[in-house]
Amino acid sequence: MTVAGDRPHVLLVGSAGGHLAQLVRLEPWWRDLTRTWVTFDKPDARSLLAHEAVIWAHHPTTRNIPNLIRNTGLAVRHVRRLRPDLVVSTGAAVAVPFFLAARALGIPTVYVEVFDRIDSPTLTGRLCRPIADRFCVQWPEQQPLYPGSIVIGPLL
Repeated sequence: MTVAGDRPHVLLVGSAGGHLAQLVRLEPWWRDLTRTWVTFDKPDARSLLAHEAVIWAHHPTTRNIPNLIRNTGLAVRHVRRLRPDLVVSTGAAVAVPFFLAARALGIPTVYVEVFDRIDSPTLTGRLCRPIADRFCVQWPEQQPLYPGSIVIGPLL
């Protein structure tokens, strides 16, 4: 949580690869914020986040119940400890436990639906939509899939 004079703290959550690349493209927005990243310990993530605070999540996450449980514990522990002012995610499944932990603590969340799914909703988008305070899409074609979403334009 911010203290008078401190910069807001954002928790940026995303799988390695394209999800992480899209979060990185938001850099003009997050560059002046205190930030902590949550992603997978993969070569691209290590390279992109070499000088950043990172929490390494458990992978794979797609339909992997043991890692969902591990990531839920990780989310509860770190969200409670860090008390970020905002949690932002581009997915995928690693977003769900962090959004649930944030929601339980009254911390706002913003979900950005991925760049490459314009004709059907993603599983993570469907799970995070009801608990996200703001839901953003990158294409106008995605808006009918997520009523009330905000078009922010393509990140990649």
